[in-house]
Amino acid sequence: MQKKRIEGIIPAVITPFNKDGKIDERSLEKQVKYLSESGVDGFFVCGTTGEGVFLTTEEKVMVFKVVYETVKNKQFVGIASLRPSTNLVIDEIQSFYREGISPDFVGVVAPFYCSVSQKDIVEHFRIVVKNSPYPVFMYNIPQCTNNPIELDTIRELSQMENIIGIKDSSGNFINFLKGIRTIGKENFYWIQGDDRLYAYSFLAGASGVVSGLANILADPYVKMYRGYIKRDYALVIEKQRTVDGLFEIIEVAGGKVIPSIKEAVSLTGRTTPYMKNNYMELSDKEKELVKKKLVSLGVINLP
Repeated sequence: MQKKRIEGIIPAVITPFNKDGKIDERSLEKQVKYLSESGVDGFFVCGTTGEGVFLTTEEKVMVFKVVYETVKNKQFVGIASLRPSTNLVIDEIQSFYREGISPDFVGVVAPFYCSVSQKDIVEHFRIVVKNSPYPVFMYNIPQCTNNPIELDTIRELSQMENIIGIKDSSGNFINFLKGIRTIGKENFYWIQGDDRLYAYSFLAGASGVVSGLANILADPYVKMYRGYIKRDYALVIEKQRTVDGLFEIIEVAGGKVIPSIKEAVSLTGRTTPYMKNNYMELSDKEKELVKKKLVSLGVINLP
């Protein structure tokens, strides 16, 4: 079923909205065109950064179609199904199929809201895989699901034919390293989801990275990966320092990850800063701090 290699720089695309909470298709197309022309390798849509947990299935289909039609097969495109239960994930994936969209993979988290065992997580993925017409990526983000996918569970699930990899946003770098070293089958991809760990993940053998911050400035991420491919490891570390600077945008906004990224992208002129839930947007003070940080990093210039 899998056709493309899932590796390299994979932006977690923001979902631009109008002030009324409707998807701003024109801004989305503009943002995706910027990322595509910057040389990224693929796209992950409707994930955490894309506010996928707040989107209807119909909205997700709309987002996917805009992204897919904009990149015109130059890059792969995956989509997330951030639903709390197995049956809701299956219903959404099958709706994607009925709508005729063709993601290169679908990202699936552990069940969330209620605590579950590792045995339950295995069964959840087993049932999803059985009912998915697309390759499945495990998406480990325990700070949101409250249910970590542990290393032994990843090892067991990696043996399932249609599970092709894991996007790990846990920040547990020791487990990530152990996984790369001990869970190695052909076409099982290890994708890092924490910007602060990208260079070190590549040097350890990661397949790729998924980044929300790359929405703001894709160039250092692309150069980092190209440096890794060329074995220019000094460049890899240099670009990690640039990424660390970008991460400060989140820190100055009090750790508000998605609102700070959307505000920063809006200051480049590509999209609006609006959140699906507008009460989550930054305060005027936080917006000013983000702006000052972008100026100090040389991403934008003050008028």
